[in-house]
Amino acid sequence: MKTHLSVFALSAILIVSIAMAPAFGQIQNSIVVATDKTSYSEGEAILVTGEVSQLLGGYTISLIVNAPNGNIVTIDQLTVGADKKFSASLAAGGSLMKYSGTYTVTVQYGDSKSRLAETSFEFDGSEIAPAGSTVAFEGTDDVIGYEITGGKLLSITPDVDANSLIIAIDAFDDGLLTITIPRTVADALLPTGGDDEYFVLIDGEEVEFTETKTSTDRTLTIAFPVGAEEIEIIGTFVIPEFGTIAAMILAVAIISIIAVSARSRLSIMPRY
Repeated sequence: MKTHLSVFALSAILIVSIAMAPAFGQIQNSIVVATDKTSYSEGEAILVTGEVSQLLGGYTISLIVNAPNGNIVTIDQLTVGADKKFSASLAAGGSLMKYSGTYTVTVQYGDSKSRLAETSFEFDGSEIAPAGSTVAFEGTDDVIGYEITGGKLLSITPDVDANSLIIAIDAFDDGLLTITIPRTVADALLPTGGDDEYFVLIDGEEVEFTETKTSTDRTLTIAFPVGAEEIEIIGTFVIPEFGTIAAMILAVAIISIIAVSARSRLSIMPRY
């Protein structure tokens, strides 16, 4: 009888131990996170869910999503419910989430690195049409056309002294600027009359670019990094902002003033 009772007691202890094992395993992971799918296409909803093992008063979940190139796509603060769970819904695609590849989701609860977890998902990329427009120069019929991704073109200003075009941009991501410059606006020519190469600077640093040419214009494609503010295209000729006609009028006016002044001095000189 005693033997049977001992076997029963040992069996009960073993069953209870097995039943409690998963619970202890869950406690060891102070925070877990997952997405509802492993891959997404543009326009789909990305559902991020997770759970913490212990509630911390006054703390929220910090959520960061990084693109394949390391850029931050999303930053958010999530509230943990009384059931110790949290969730967030993100839209796949957009101006920041546009590259195909593996995106990393990182969550942290409180200040401790031990309450940090990661998961990842695949995104097949988005088709974002580049922003494009034209810039006209006052006093002329010349127009510069451009397309830009990853940023916004703010202005194009000629620098006559430097024979360059100063392009102000707001680069919120790595991007491309494709700009078509009429040869009547700016050009780079050799003394013999053939085409010379432009110099292109981004925030003062020379960069590589690609170019196609026609008899009437030159099209440059320039890659710029996130945070870039200024692109300068340097050639051998650029029109002033107020146009060549205004410049000619000013030159004629100056010559006329000089001529009138000289004639006036001659008229008042004493004759002998």
